[in-house]
Amino acid sequence: MRSDNRHDNQLRPIEFIPSFNPYAEGSCLVKYGNTHVICTASVDSHVPSWLKDSEKGWITAEYAMLPRATQTRTQRESKKPSGRSQEIQRLIGRSLRAVVDLEKMKDFCIYIDCDVIQADGGTRVASISGGFVALYQAIQKLLAEKSLLQNPIREFVAAVSCDICSGKPVLDVDYSEDSTSQVDMNFVLTESGKIVEIQGTAEEKPFSEGEFNQLLKMAQSAVKQIIEMQKKALQC
Repeated sequence: MRSDNRHDNQLRPIEFIPSFNPYAEGSCLVKYGNTHVICTASVDSHVPSWLKDSEKGWITAEYAMLPRATQTRTQRESKKPSGRSQEIQRLIGRSLRAVVDLEKMKDFCIYIDCDVIQADGGTRVASISGGFVALYQAIQKLLAEKSLLQNPIREFVAAVSCDICSGKPVLDVDYSEDSTSQVDMNFVLTESGKIVEIQGTAEEKPFSEGEFNQLLKMAQSAVKQIIEMQKKALQC
């Protein structure tokens, strides 16, 4: 048993609360245990200048943590995102674009804003999963308005962390586990089981192919569960 009495292959309590923000075209409060992120999707009818005349739309993301999302206050990123925040927001954007046909989104840009209000490990994977729920809602709104004629979403996507802690593979780690793990991995997977991105780091010593396969198998099973939660929240 772990510190919160979960089994090694057990997710934290996960919750998706769609339509959390009354103003955004799509929104979701996502909870991975004590990690809580507000995700909003905002629709703009102009694509970035470098995409002009490309016959494609675009999806981009921004990520930030509130100063007191952690146990001690962190300085607000008021001038520009930190290197960590930039890396995470690029990951979120890549993950969501991977399951969308941008040619069916011509002339539309959707901004996904992920703001961490409470952090306890796994903020990037929670942002991806919650960001997709917000994106899905925004796309449905455009379809209902007939601003889009075809649904550009190919399939659902979600993400989860899997680490090796005390020599054992464990699923969906909180901060106390993540800060002491020997291997730190994040998996972004689609509903059909395809890989969008895997981020992995050995913190103390290299890990084997067998250990990686254990983590991948654990992540595949977990992402299936998370996508079912997304669908239930979206009532689809």
